[in-house]
Amino acid sequence: MNEPKGLYAWTATVGEKGQIVIPKQARELFAIKPGDTLLLLGDLQRGIAIPPKGTFSSLFGTVFQEEGAKEE
Repeated sequence: MNEPKGLYAWTATVGEKGQIVIPKQARELFAIKPGDTLLLLGDLQRGIAIPPKGTFSSLFGTVFQEEGAKEE
């Protein structure tokens, strides 16, 4: 199968407690380690997305920076 460069697809099974296991290849590719916090975004039309793990810090840094600017 010829996959587009840089694009991947995996499957995951949801367990009884609603947990999923991120496939090993994906964890290695994206340097996801035990204890990491991931951001999940949901859209009823498009589904669930898990952006790169640095997005979480970047997003909140931007939000809090904007809030600080409003208070000054």
